[in-house]
Amino acid sequence: MPNYRGAPRMARRELLTVAGASILAACSDPLAKIAPRTEGGSTREVLAPYVERGEVPGLVALVARGHREELLVMGTTAQGSRGAVEADTIFRITSITKPLTATAAMMLIGDGKLALDEPVARWLPELSHPKVLERIDGPLDRVVPAARAITVRDLLSCRMGAGLLFDAERYPIQKATEELLGEAMPAPAKLIAPDEWLGRFATLPLMHQPGERWMYNTSGMVLGILMARAARMPLDAILRERLFGPLGMHDTDFSVPASKLHRFTASYLADPNTGALSLYDPPEGQWARPPLHPSGGEGLVSTAPDLLRFSRFLLARGTFGGKRLLSEAAVEQMTHDVLTPENKAFGAMVPGYFDHHGWGFGMAVVTARDDQHMPPGSYGWDGGLGSTWYADPSTNTTGILLASRAWTNPSPPRMFQEFWRHVYV
Repeated sequence: MPNYRGAPRMARRELLTVAGASILAACSDPLAKIAPRTEGGSTREVLAPYVERGEVPGLVALVARGHREELLVMGTTAQGSRGAVEADTIFRITSITKPLTATAAMMLIGDGKLALDEPVARWLPELSHPKVLERIDGPLDRVVPAARAITVRDLLSCRMGAGLLFDAERYPIQKATEELLGEAMPAPAKLIAPDEWLGRFATLPLMHQPGERWMYNTSGMVLGILMARAARMPLDAILRERLFGPLGMHDTDFSVPASKLHRFTASYLADPNTGALSLYDPPEGQWARPPLHPSGGEGLVSTAPDLLRFSRFLLARGTFGGKRLLSEAAVEQMTHDVLTPENKAFGAMVPGYFDHHGWGFGMAVVTARDDQHMPPGSYGWDGGLGSTWYADPSTNTTGILLASRAWTNPSPPRMFQEFWRHVYV
């Protein structure tokens, strides 16, 4: 059982699930008051056992139904720490970076700095003449010319023709990618500078023809470099100027300054066989300094209140605080499945995933109910170091769960599955 600094501290943390309005409002005003949900059990009943058993050191869960919110904060910021998780505790959201990057890209498109069907070679000449593998599991020197140019739309929809594969032995292209660009684990301190990264990537053949198949992750990284060149400023500056500042997401960034490190969690990996936790990154580790390469595909840190602001902005179809920041048409494009059946034929990280999901721009879209009960039309994404966010426009519902334990495989851990079943019970 985590150390809660004694009984008085435990009592205060229990209170947050019922009367945490002052805590949430203090760090994210003007969010509305919190109303606990009791139908089918509380969020605490669902998630507390994971903290009490030591399976995760700490977590923040936030469920917003319209203007009613339920907030749960539990545990500590690190194993053995006396620092308690609070509503504004900062977590690594890793791949939830993708929808935020895509949103800022749509803002640049709205400004005319980019166009959806524009070839990326205008800004990324390294990708002017891509080659494509004859077979995805074939040798790297058996290639053909790309049938067409890679476009901005391809990057937003993860259809540029390159992405993560999970078996380097079977796929020589994956082994070559890891050797040139690094492994898939989020590691901002290890990423090489954007121009060098792109130059190395451009020496590799694509795995599929542009527009042919959905493939995960790489498109988001290329998109971030494209945006920086088009806007003539680093990606982190674009996100602060266009998104984080206007939405008041003051704790969302690619690093955590020294003044906020006391609010930042440690990150843990779990042994897939025993469940035992091992430290992946301490608060003063890789995220304690700005990265050389702010990645459009991963790397952000954030809080539950900040992500709720972003979610409400999309649910309001591009408006926030009475101001329009993004067109309704852009939000519509982002949050609807744009993939064809052929696009879904290769690349899903979890078998059967595309039976119930599609992809919009930078995020997943639910197309049919699965065992987590998310309604069709819901959209959002997950972060492999322990985060999930989805929004349901049909009921104006947002769910956010931030934890300090990484996923052990692409399928959601049981804790996350139970959280989403609770949200939609």
